[in-house]
Amino acid sequence: MKLTVSEEAANWYKEALHIDNGSKVRFFVRYGGCSTVQKGFSLGVKSDNPLKIGASDEQNGITFFIEDEDLWFFDEHDVSVTLDEQGEEPLFHYNK
Repeated sequence: MKLTVSEEAANWYKEALHIDNGSKVRFFVRYGGCSTVQKGFSLGVKSDNPLKIGASDEQNGITFFIEDEDLWFFDEHDVSVTLDEQGEEPLFHYNK
């Protein structure tokens, strides 16, 4: 699986999480919520240090990553993170 984060989404996360260049942002699986790839689960986001990276992308000085243990959630889909047209929140796109 491949992870891609757009420049606009990376900037949004920098502001929302109050992080600087060199920071690392983890997308992780949470129980509950709604997802188009796994029922009953959703993605969480937090500033964190990786243990065993399964997929990653670097954008605007920030490393975005998914731990190897969470790859099952994506069911072999690539994920791209963009910013919605009004720039209000990130959007996750899953492509097989």
